Amino acid sequence: QVQLVESGGGLVQAGGSLRLSCAASGRTITIYNMGWFRQAPGKEREFVAGITRSGARTYYADSPKGRFTISRNNDRNSVYLQMNSLKPEDTAIYYCVADATGTYYSVSDSPRDYEYWGQGTQVTVSS
Repeated sequence: QVQLVESGGGLVQAGGSLRLSCAASGRTITIYNMGWFRQAPGKEREFVAGITRSGARTYYADSPKGRFTISRNNDRNSVYLQMNSLKPEDTAIYYCVADATGTYYSVSDSPRDYEYWGQGTQVTVSS
């Protein structure tokens, strides 16, 4: 199975940027659709972005669309989330996720479909 470790979170002012990284080990990520979820205090986990195995297709939730960019480097066994124009409502714990059973042409936005989760990294956006 794959192990996922996130990094790059922190405190940033509104309008700023952060780049989250997810380093995978144990297995190659080429067999997984990858994604990012987030969870704010008192709220359920929500889908942020996803990317297919080849990286050919990316998907975003409505809130971060146009501000966030997901990418992957299969040679480095890593996934990234570039977050620009951050807002206070982006404050949450961000989780890197992997899905081994999804299709090659789309990604799921349901947390139930992702078998592997990292420990999360905190992102705090101040107003």
